[in-house]
Amino acid sequence: MCGIVGAAADRNVPPILIEGLQRLEYRGYDSAGIAVLPNDRSGTVSAIELRRKAGKVNELVMDLADRPVHGTTGIAHTRWATHGPPCEENAHPHVSGGRVALVHNGIIENYEDLREELTEQGYGFASDTDSEVIVHLIDRGYVDGRTLLDAVREAVKRLEGAYAIGVIAHDQPGRIVAARAGSPLVVGKGIGENFIASDVLALKAVTDRFIFLEEGDLVEITADDISIWNLADESVIRSTVKVEMAAEEVGKGNYRHHMQKEIFEQAAVLKNALDGRVGRHRVLEQAFGLTAAEVFDATEGVTIVACGTSFYAASVARYWIEDLVGIPCQVEIASEFRYRKVAVAPGHLFVTITQSGETADTLAALRVAKVSGYFATLTICNVATSSTVRESDLAVMLQAGPEVGVASTKAFTSQLLNLFLLTLLLGRRHGLTEQREAELVTAMHTLDSVLERILRLDEQICALAERFVDRHHALFLGRGLMYPVAMEGALKLKEISYIHAEGYPAGELKHGPLALVDDDMPVVAVAPNDELLEKLQSNLQEVRARGGELIVFADADSGFRESEGVTVIALPRVAPVLAPIVYAVPLQLLAYHVAVLKGTDVDQPRNLAKSVTVE
Repeated sequence: MCGIVGAAADRNVPPILIEGLQRLEYRGYDSAGIAVLPNDRSGTVSAIELRRKAGKVNELVMDLADRPVHGTTGIAHTRWATHGPPCEENAHPHVSGGRVALVHNGIIENYEDLREELTEQGYGFASDTDSEVIVHLIDRGYVDGRTLLDAVREAVKRLEGAYAIGVIAHDQPGRIVAARAGSPLVVGKGIGENFIASDVLALKAVTDRFIFLEEGDLVEITADDISIWNLADESVIRSTVKVEMAAEEVGKGNYRHHMQKEIFEQAAVLKNALDGRVGRHRVLEQAFGLTAAEVFDATEGVTIVACGTSFYAASVARYWIEDLVGIPCQVEIASEFRYRKVAVAPGHLFVTITQSGETADTLAALRVAKVSGYFATLTICNVATSSTVRESDLAVMLQAGPEVGVASTKAFTSQLLNLFLLTLLLGRRHGLTEQREAELVTAMHTLDSVLERILRLDEQICALAERFVDRHHALFLGRGLMYPVAMEGALKLKEISYIHAEGYPAGELKHGPLALVDDDMPVVAVAPNDELLEKLQSNLQEVRARGGELIVFADADSGFRESEGVTVIALPRVAPVLAPIVYAVPLQLLAYHVAVLKGTDVDQPRNLAKSVTVE
């Protein structure tokens, strides 16, 4: 959630830093600050000019109007509270001894041990943050005679968790040292100026050339030079990428529709959703909010409320939570929940899922929950300034960026990923071992590459879509975790192509839906290689025996074979527990191409709105 901007230039940098912070406002934050070194590059000792304000960037802008700062080197930050409440003392940049200033994104898991160590050595702490330990660690090395670069290099070796940092020193005007591990950081290249930022969007006004730092990279920038070292302290050269940014972030770029663009953004969205929220082997619970640990410690059950696509994400989470955590999980449709009398068990956490944060039924359900006995509330949302975020005890942002298409795509997969993170945090308290968590975190880190491979099936799925153009009905089948994915696939098809489609658990075929199956109804099945695969295969034989046309999205190792009336789309292997995130994407592509072939309004389907703010 936090944002970093830094600049070393031959011109005055505060206006660049402020504009960068304003471009990052969409990420959500509760305070902002800037630290600048004066224009002198002679190496003389200068005072670090520091300005910090709680609230919006505009509060900082007004403060700078009253107390302006000038300089050619500076770092700036917008903060989303994880340690300590929003206030000026907890805002970044943090300064140690007047010598070193730092901005930090991420979460330091071992900060309490480091804080105790530094306190014993005479360092005083002015904030509640985990970030302040980093600046004191760096200062300790700096006053011991190390260069700023070496002081940072040694300090980050002590850190456990996730970080992206930018550092300046009072006697090093014209120089910024930065590093990243688990949180994103880019270097922007200019002429007579270079930059760092947590997001390329922050530097849109000053450059289109970027170096995307890799895990563990350390970088030193001046106005004229960029030097990078890898995790092994070896000097390396990283490639420069020219990023063509549309006039507006919400533009379609080279895609035909917003929905198509948003489908293809999902690999990057999942990577963004993990940045700063997972370390090498574990989930960082502070990313869920200031009191997350206290809330999760007390959670003995979960109730999740949502609408539409978000409801199907919640339905997947029920399987995850009851399987991996072993506590009860109840999933409710918001429009039903708000009007019925609920019996609340002790220790139940109330979770809302909403892309916009303004969905009327979900917001109303949250307000009902707050007076119904739930001990805490959490929202999973895409808009940091929304009502559900403001009114919930804890909030985690999807980091999906603007989603313009009415039919949700990238928000859905990000919802699933964040729900899985929640599952692991709860599981940690109910018997999920460190080894198992590490295995699942490793598997999550592969999701973006798996999705990139699936997106290469676009042409194959487009050809498949031609079979649906003249059909009026379709059936989607799945078992276990994949049943909600089947329902979501059916919803996508009906939303944008106007073909009637239903999602069913495959084991229920004999209890009614088989009566509908004939050679005019395509039946779509999702079939990862899990413990229910054999049962699903038997269910699908029932479809073929009645002349139904089968289209199976299957794990390449599942054993499904094409035959007359059976088309198999082989998908790359993924950990079965994460299959819902992956298998949703080809169903999105199928719905999209069917809608395009039918000539419907893909981005704004009839009768529907993106944010349902009325009952």
